[in-house]
Amino acid sequence: MAAGIGGGRRNRGMVAEALNRMRSGADEPAAGQGRSAGDVYHEAAWSALRESDEHVYALIEREYERLGDTLQLIAAENQCSQTVLAALGSVIQNKTTEGFVGARYHGGCEVVDGVEWLACERAKAAFGAQYANVQPHSGTSANQIVMTAVLDRGDRVLSLSMDQGGHVSHGEPVAFAGKFFEVANYGVDRQTLRLDYEAIRRQALQVRPKLLICGGSAYCRTIDFAKFREIADEVGAWLMADISHIAGLIVGGVHPACVDQAHFTTTSTYKPGGPRGGLILMGRDFERPVSVGGREIPLWKLIERMTFPGVQGTPCLNNIAAKAVFFKEMTEPAYAERQAAIVANAKRLARCMADRGYDVVTGGTDNHMVLVNVWRSREGLTGAICQRALEDCGIVVNMNRLAYDVFGPRITSGLRMGTPIVTRNGMGPAEMDAVADMVDETLRRVQIHDHRHYTLDDAFTAQMRTRVQTLCRRFPIA
Repeated sequence: MAAGIGGGRRNRGMVAEALNRMRSGADEPAAGQGRSAGDVYHEAAWSALRESDEHVYALIEREYERLGDTLQLIAAENQCSQTVLAALGSVIQNKTTEGFVGARYHGGCEVVDGVEWLACERAKAAFGAQYANVQPHSGTSANQIVMTAVLDRGDRVLSLSMDQGGHVSHGEPVAFAGKFFEVANYGVDRQTLRLDYEAIRRQALQVRPKLLICGGSAYCRTIDFAKFREIADEVGAWLMADISHIAGLIVGGVHPACVDQAHFTTTSTYKPGGPRGGLILMGRDFERPVSVGGREIPLWKLIERMTFPGVQGTPCLNNIAAKAVFFKEMTEPAYAERQAAIVANAKRLARCMADRGYDVVTGGTDNHMVLVNVWRSREGLTGAICQRALEDCGIVVNMNRLAYDVFGPRITSGLRMGTPIVTRNGMGPAEMDAVADMVDETLRRVQIHDHRHYTLDDAFTAQMRTRVQTLCRRFPIA
C-alpha cells in the first residue's frame, strides 16, 4: 500500500499517468497558442470581484494595507505565498466529492484525485512520513478525527492543560474532547516552567490514559517526543503529537522530528505558512493492525474511516490543491533557511526583551515564540493592556495566559510574540532590536488605571505608528 493515497489502489496508475503527462508537457498548449482559457478565467477573478462587490473588495484591500503597515507578531499566524493563494481561488473549489482517492462517492473525480494524491505524496516527502491524510479542515479537526478513531466515550486522555500552554482541542471542557472523554492534565514545572518528563511519567502511570497528547500553543522550549513515546508505551497508550506551532521548524530541521515517535502527528497547515486546513501524518506505525467490528484493519484505514464519514463530509479541494503547492514549497532549501531564521530572530527578540528588564518565560526560547510575563515585569501591567496598547501603535501581538497565571484568560499575565511573518518578509536581527525598542518604549509610556484600562498619549501613539509603518514598508509582504 502506498500510504496517503486513500483507499484507491485502482486509481494509482491513472493518477501517475496524468502526472507524467503534465511533467512531460503533453497537456500544455501547443507553441503559439498563447494563454489557455483557464488562464484567462482565473486572471479575471479579481477584476470580477471588484466590479460585482465593491464592499468586500474594499475590505480585502484594507486588510492588505493593515498587514503591510503593521508589525505582525502573533505566534499562531503566518503568511502564505501568492502561489498558494492562487490555488485557493481556483475552480478546484467547485468540485464536490466524498471519500478518498480512487474510492469516491461522486463522478468526475479524475482530476481532483490527482490533486489529492499529489498533496499526500508531497506531505509525506516534506515530513518523512509513510502516510498522510490531507482532508482535515483544520488542526482541530485533525485532532478530533484521531481521538474519535482510537477512543470510545469515557476513555481517558492525558494532555497538557490549556492554562499551562496546551490547546483547547486537547480536552478543555468547552471543546469536543472535554465533552466525550475523561481528560486529565499534566503541567509544567512550577520553578522552571518546562516540561518535567519524569513527573508526566508518574502521572501517566497513575491515570493510565488510552491517549497521551503532547504539543501545545504556548510552550517555547524543545519537546522531547522520544520521551513521550517511552511514556506512552509504558502505560499502553496511543501517542498523538500536535505540532501545529512547530511543524515548519520540524520540516526545516530546527526542531526534532516526531513522525516516527508518535502514532499520530497532527498539525494545522496555516501556522507553518500554508493555507487554512489540517493534516494527519503517520510513520512506522501506519500499518499497525487494529480490531474493528471483529476484524483487523491497518491503522491508516481506521483514520480514513473516521475522517469520512466519521467526522467530516466533503473535503475542501481548493484547500487541498493549495496544500499540495505548500508542501512542495516546504521541501525547497529556502524554506529550511527561513525556519532557521525564524528561530534566530525569536532568540534575538527574547534576549532583547530580557535586556530591557522584561521577565521572559523560561529565560528564552527554542522555537518561533517569545513569552513574556509582563505582570512580573512592571507593576500593574497585564496582557490585556499590552495587547491593546501595542495595537494602538501598530504592533500586533496577543495576550496569553501563562502557567500558574494570577489572572484569567481575558486579562492574563502574559504577552506572546512570534517571528514567522516578520522573518518571511525579510526582517533579521537588527530589526528584532528595533522591534524590542518599540515594544519597550510603548509599554513604558502606558499609564495604567486598572487591570484592563490604560491611557496612552495620542501624540506618542501617532509617532510610534509612523515608526512602525516606516519599518514595515522596508519589508513589504513577500
